[in-house]
Amino acid sequence: MRSVTIGLLWHSVNSGNLGVGALTIGNMALIRQAAEAAGIRPRFVILGFVDPGRALYVDGPDVEIVALNSRAMLPGGAFTRAVRSCDCIIDIGGGDSFTDIYGAKRFAFLWGSKAIVLMQGKPLILAPQTIGPFTKTVQTRLAAWAMTRAQAVFCRDPISFAFAQTMAPATRLYQSVDVAFALPFEKPAPQPGKARIGINVSGLLYNRGYDRSSSFGMEIDYPVYVDRLLAALEGREDLEVTIVPHVLSDATPVDDDRRVADMLTARHPWLRRSPDFADPVSAKSFISGLDFLTGARMHACIAAYSSGVPVLPLAYSRKFTGLFEGALAYPHVIPVTGVPTEKAVDLTIEAIAGRDKLAASIGRGSAAVAALLRSYVDHLAEFLAITAR
Repeated sequence: MRSVTIGLLWHSVNSGNLGVGALTIGNMALIRQAAEAAGIRPRFVILGFVDPGRALYVDGPDVEIVALNSRAMLPGGAFTRAVRSCDCIIDIGGGDSFTDIYGAKRFAFLWGSKAIVLMQGKPLILAPQTIGPFTKTVQTRLAAWAMTRAQAVFCRDPISFAFAQTMAPATRLYQSVDVAFALPFEKPAPQPGKARIGINVSGLLYNRGYDRSSSFGMEIDYPVYVDRLLAALEGREDLEVTIVPHVLSDATPVDDDRRVADMLTARHPWLRRSPDFADPVSAKSFISGLDFLTGARMHACIAAYSSGVPVLPLAYSRKFTGLFEGALAYPHVIPVTGVPTEKAVDLTIEAIAGRDKLAASIGRGSAAVAALLRSYVDHLAEFLAITAR
């Protein structure tokens, strides 16, 4: 059996943002399926940012980790040397970073790495991710240049697919779905008694963004929504309510779900708080034991949906609506606009009461998820078989 070295670009091995880590673990699981189908043995070189001081949760005898930073990206640096050692590159772009809305530096990293791969003559695939938005002419043209030269570009939602199709029509585009749906988990044993309700509170939204003044274009006032939701749930004897952090950020306190969870549980002693999860699998396993989750971190919501837990996502960007309403045809989402704060609270209370209806929607949508992931694996198997020749 021939070994193929696969570079996993912009994947993370220890991110405190457990959604980013879920992409790595899920994508590796799918690539292993594809490699088995192609009759090859994969070896992985993971190329991405490494969070200092945080333990690795992706490792193994067939895994090499190359930490990326400005120095590594210099001509002839660690990144170029690592790319030369690979037979192909699969780039996930951190899930939603292939855009120009996060500033020039991040775009330079995301686009420049693709350019180096292509100039080294290595086959490049863009794994399922959000494409765009691109708002500037130069960045749009550069992104289109890279996309049209990739072997394939997989979009994780129909909005991204339509955007990419318009921006770079010559690209080999495929509709897929978020690879975190493939994240494994261990469902805990059922617990009798009260219904277990999880609330994933986003530290970033509760703190009103990095500058503490942003609404992210949301119609609801998010901190007010959380406070009023908790007030509405207090005293419910039929419910056990748990705050579930999903982003653990030591470097950026404003983005840290844990600090907000601690503040809320101190303010409301009746609330429970989940543990600080060591890895994305632990987080999903905990969420799979809930009876309902509402959340503003997309991958916490994906963890619920993909483990059969009724979920009410609270959208703050098009990636939510594109995935849940678009790819999954899942109507139970609080949208970015069109729903004021009090109505959002009412919808959440209604969703908790009607969670069987949400579970039925998940049951209907799960077949579509499985088909999209199977299509992605089939394309990968063909790509890896060609690469191995």
